[in-house]
Amino acid sequence: MSNIATENAAGSRIAELLDAGSFVEIGGAVTARATDFNLQEKDTPADGVITGYGVIDGNLVYVYSQDASVLNGAIGEMHAKKIANLYGMALKMGAPVIGLVDCAGLRLQEATDALDAFGKLYMQQTLASGVIPQITAIFGTCGGGLAVVPALTDFTFMEGTKGRLFVNSPNALPGNEISKCDTSSAEYQSRESGLVDDIGTEAEILENIRALVSLLPCNNEDNGAYDECMDDLNRVCADIENAAEDTGIALAQIADDHIFFETKKHYAQDMVTGFMRLNGMTVGAAANRLKVYNENAEVAAEFDGSLSADGAQKAAEFVEFCDAFGIPVLTLTNVSGFAACKYAEKHLPRAAAKLTYAFANATVPKVNVIIGKAFGSAYVTMNSKSIGADMVFAWPSAEIGMMDADLAAKIMYADKDADTMKTKALEYKELQGSPMSAARRGYVDAVIEPSATRKHVIGAFEMLFTKREDRPMKKHGTV
Repeated sequence: MSNIATENAAGSRIAELLDAGSFVEIGGAVTARATDFNLQEKDTPADGVITGYGVIDGNLVYVYSQDASVLNGAIGEMHAKKIANLYGMALKMGAPVIGLVDCAGLRLQEATDALDAFGKLYMQQTLASGVIPQITAIFGTCGGGLAVVPALTDFTFMEGTKGRLFVNSPNALPGNEISKCDTSSAEYQSRESGLVDDIGTEAEILENIRALVSLLPCNNEDNGAYDECMDDLNRVCADIENAAEDTGIALAQIADDHIFFETKKHYAQDMVTGFMRLNGMTVGAAANRLKVYNENAEVAAEFDGSLSADGAQKAAEFVEFCDAFGIPVLTLTNVSGFAACKYAEKHLPRAAAKLTYAFANATVPKVNVIIGKAFGSAYVTMNSKSIGADMVFAWPSAEIGMMDADLAAKIMYADKDADTMKTKALEYKELQGSPMSAARRGYVDAVIEPSATRKHVIGAFEMLFTKREDRPMKKHGTV
């Protein structure tokens, strides 16, 4: 390992992230090229960014780590070129890029040279999107144009106290002041913007990145995201019905060794997304959620069961990532309809369209388990058979159809007495709302016991392992 990699915070982060002794620095002798405003008189070792490669659990990764001790980590021409060149090498080798960000912004002394090099970094990130996984961790400031960098990557983590992410600083927003609302904080960015997957200490973030890299394929042509499964493939999930409200817990029960890696953990919590292993194979999971339980088994948040705009957008982006990298998708569906509020009316049509498109467009193996309600168009959007799910299972307690049976009876028999409506509601539930009714029509492949969910899901993905599906030739969709 190069000595520079452990002399400062930027280097120590790399050392903690990678397998011991595996880092090899590239471009360590590079310094600033500009001379305007006497920049040549300032010491700029590595031009403020350490770049190189190493391994995580034996997997090749490329890493850059910004050094805030060099001109406060400001990005100059050579700084940006080093990162762009690292991307070029990562693309050739088909390996992930991990960026450790701590930067004061663009270097004013270099102006257009810095802007041009920064634009070339954007270009490399765009070329890499969908080809190699990109991960960003923010340990200090990430402002202005640099805020685009994590948004162009697939996963972003933020240090909880020192991390700052913004396009415009909180005090620059009309009518705002940082004490009123710190829009740059990790808390705000993780809960409100949906850009940040998780927040934590520096050590927690680096450990999360290691865990994530171990779950992901190296590139879009690599099918090697597997690990030996020591868990029982037929393990009974005895208490999974009790976890139906918090599907984050339910997914952990289904997963190998009960391990579920949740993404965008604090954003749109009515929708759960994340990664798990099933028989050693990495699977992406998206699920509707009614409640969030904390570590003390207390209800931390509660939702009405509808599909929200933010939840749909969150799931759509996740499914698109999985499809790009050949990761199979599992969904747990429990949705009562579309959210009803002004925000939903403004954003939900487009967000629901994106989610529908993401599922319909994805050619990876897709399995859906209906664990509760599956009502109306929101059900169709949630990976239904009609938009391409390969296998659909339902628990016996599931309700599948246009709407709740009682409401349907009230609409169809509005002029009848209560006893008649009660009878008709039971009739409607049996004829149009039960999982067996959907199974008779071929919309559900099998009605399964909740405790057997793991066994059936693993069997479905094993069967779908060699799935191939062609689509009409086109440059790209427009949704």
